[in-house]
Amino acid sequence: MANKLFYGDNLQVLKDSIDDESIDLIYLDPPFNSKANYNILFRSPSGKRSTAQIEAFEDTWHWNEHAALAFDEVMRCGNQNVANILRAMFSFLGENDMMAYLSMMAIRLVHLHRVLKPTGSLYLHCDPTASAYLKVLMDAVFGGDRYLNEIIWRRTGSHNPRRSLGPVHDVIHAYTKSSAYKFNVIRRPYMKGHVESRYTQMPDGRMKFTSGGNVLTGAGPTEDGASGKPWRGFDPTAKNRHWAIPGAYEEFMSDEYQNLNAIEKLEALYQAGLVEIVEGNAWPIMVRYLDERDGTPLTDLWTFQPYTQGTAWGDPTHGIDEDVKWLGPTDPERLGYPTQKPVGLIERILRTGSKEGDVVLDPFCGCGTTIHASQKLDRQWIGIDITHLAISLIERRLKDSFPTVTFEVEGTPKDLEGARDLAKRDPYQFQWWAISLINAIPAGGKKKKGADRGIDGYLNFRDADGKPQIGIVSVKGGDNVGVTMIRDLKGVVGRDKACVGVFLSLVDPTRDMKKEAASAGFYETGGMKFPKIQILTVEELFDGRTVHIPFGFTEGFKKAARETKEKQGSLL
Repeated sequence: MANKLFYGDNLQVLKDSIDDESIDLIYLDPPFNSKANYNILFRSPSGKRSTAQIEAFEDTWHWNEHAALAFDEVMRCGNQNVANILRAMFSFLGENDMMAYLSMMAIRLVHLHRVLKPTGSLYLHCDPTASAYLKVLMDAVFGGDRYLNEIIWRRTGSHNPRRSLGPVHDVIHAYTKSSAYKFNVIRRPYMKGHVESRYTQMPDGRMKFTSGGNVLTGAGPTEDGASGKPWRGFDPTAKNRHWAIPGAYEEFMSDEYQNLNAIEKLEALYQAGLVEIVEGNAWPIMVRYLDERDGTPLTDLWTFQPYTQGTAWGDPTHGIDEDVKWLGPTDPERLGYPTQKPVGLIERILRTGSKEGDVVLDPFCGCGTTIHASQKLDRQWIGIDITHLAISLIERRLKDSFPTVTFEVEGTPKDLEGARDLAKRDPYQFQWWAISLINAIPAGGKKKKGADRGIDGYLNFRDADGKPQIGIVSVKGGDNVGVTMIRDLKGVVGRDKACVGVFLSLVDPTRDMKKEAASAGFYETGGMKFPKIQILTVEELFDGRTVHIPFGFTEGFKKAARETKEKQGSLL
């Protein structure tokens, strides 16, 4: 299967493009009902955070026609449990923002359940605002007995509210499609104090476990004859116990070991030096040395603990849960996307619930962290997002981090007819898409306040002396273009003291437009000349033509670091 990015409404993509029972693991981080508008922050040409902000998505849900249609679709979806739960929520909440959020999520959860394999699992990331409601919805979709875990993730360092405890965590609800789900036990290193108190260093340097009690028997007698029989002078039945040999021994023994009864296993382990009898001890004891694979299985609390570096055995560098540490404002991993999650967080989920080659789906893929983690861990992946801005960011991120990566992008225009269709359906998305073709930065979001000042985007570049400069981009998606638009662009370029202006159009420019652009003259730097006003059509961009700018571009999005197989991080 080819890795794919889909631009579009994830509900429609799920219906049209994702097959039943084709996905191994789903992670979704839908916009929370937190009544906040998030913006993407871009870099300026100097590399500093820019004041220009683009509305990536509006994180507010309102009861409207779309919410009502989603509610009605749930009523007709065929899952009566989900319909009954959503109807009960409606009777309690009424037509409000929370109900809109839940209706839109409910129908998507129904389809996510449909595309999940019987061995698959789903991890839904949310905040406490809607966590309880979503839990009830997911119980209805998956069944309450398919609830795997509630994972608590510490998403920030601290808050200082005056009338409540500091809200520093998110919730991740984990569900499975069936009882035959995939699950890998992930361990983190023992704490140094644990090893020092329970292990003794032997002359050969190995750490031997020396503080264990009776770990070879279990409480109560048993009907199984072998597990209750005496062995080498030890009689478990006499002490109301039975032999209970840890399954961990199997990895050290031959395949035939599994077919032995309890007494035969004890003898085989004794002969192999893995069980020893010490005079005076009430029971035989298992011989165990500290192995690099040993450690504490992950719990459902994923909370980075600052200043704990060096407290784990064998790792003097990392702190507890440092692989899932929240992203600070200056974190090298941060790309500028407001709700970006750390790659390590998604890696934990993928390592726990999937294996190499499995297919991972993120229907709200945002800046592409799930896609990044999947590519890094050799999973196949599908990402869906409803903004071209997000799709453009993910494409850049993947190419920066994995230079040889291959993937398909569905739903974005592939030819002039597709571009015309997008411009007709959604002019703002067309603007963002067209601007992304020349690596420019969009100048404003879908809900600009006031006039846009004739600017749809910015080009960042450097002149011959290395100084940062800007270009102005104007995008026209209509069929009617004229010379006055070029005059307007010339005026904006002069007003903002920009070096160049770029006019992107769906249709061919007129002769007067070309003449007016030529009259603007040239921008000169380092002995080179560049047209002050440049006109490009979408068709020309498809043919490989691009803007004529000195010394390349300074990317608007922060460049993602290149990944290497060695860069796996520490699980603490």
